[in-house]
Amino acid sequence: MKKVSHAEFGGPDVLHLADAEEPHAGPGQIRIAVRAAGVNPVDWRIREGQFQKTRPVELPAGVGQDAAGVVDEIGAGVEGVEVGDRVLGRGSSTYAEFAVLAAWVPVPEGLSFEEAAGYPSVVETALRIMRQAGVQPGQTLLVSGASGGVGSAVLQIARDRGITVIGTAGAANQDYLRGLGALATTYGEGWVERVRRLGRVDAALDLAGSGVIRELVELTGDPQRVVSIADLGAPEFGARYSGVTGNVPQALAEAVDLLARGKLHIPVEKAYPLAEAAAAHIDSRAGHTRGRRVIVVRADS
Repeated sequence: MKKVSHAEFGGPDVLHLADAEEPHAGPGQIRIAVRAAGVNPVDWRIREGQFQKTRPVELPAGVGQDAAGVVDEIGAGVEGVEVGDRVLGRGSSTYAEFAVLAAWVPVPEGLSFEEAAGYPSVVETALRIMRQAGVQPGQTLLVSGASGGVGSAVLQIARDRGITVIGTAGAANQDYLRGLGALATTYGEGWVERVRRLGRVDAALDLAGSGVIRELVELTGDPQRVVSIADLGAPEFGARYSGVTGNVPQALAEAVDLLARGKLHIPVEKAYPLAEAAAAHIDSRAGHTRGRRVIVVRADS
């Protein structure tokens, strides 16, 4: 099979598409013929070696953790799924023609594989960091860097829960944020005062890693109500860096519920062929995404 991997840490040029042995489903796992794989910032952070001190990766290593496809192998002890089922889920080395998943749910009716591949990690991350920030219905949540995949999920989950959101993003994404129910403003000089004019902030999330932790702590008045998924230095200000995955099966179940109720939709901004994984990482690292980026392994069907 074809698989994207890297034998060293570094820039996008270390990624290579090559022939590899097919993986097989172990106990409690399934294997899918991958139709599409989600592109997440954690993918290029791992490729760069950013987590080697906390979560070391053995080289050579595959890339990717989210995927959607068709079940073609079922491991021991797995029930409730059959070969041929369409699923989305979380696993490892998903930038490949075949991948093993450890958590999965059926692809909701009417959802393409490309769309489905964009949900697992962003919904799990959104649910986890909202819980860690302690934001409750009736309160206001500030989201810095709100237009990407995780931000899109946070805004819609918050709206469903009765939480007001103030979102910051580039000028081109202001209408997008408003369409998801947020009070929108731009980042850049004067952004703190613009946020203050929109209302009191009870909790804050940093999704972009743009060096705003100090200001988020100032706006909330409590560093324990500030959570970042992008700034490893957040603890220096008393805030929390959230990098440990939570309950993926529960998050997937909640994602499907939100999708079924029409409360969640994250658009695919751009899709890339498997051979262009490096370009997907370059674009993901540049930020300013509206929704999700995915890699198409096989044409949707």
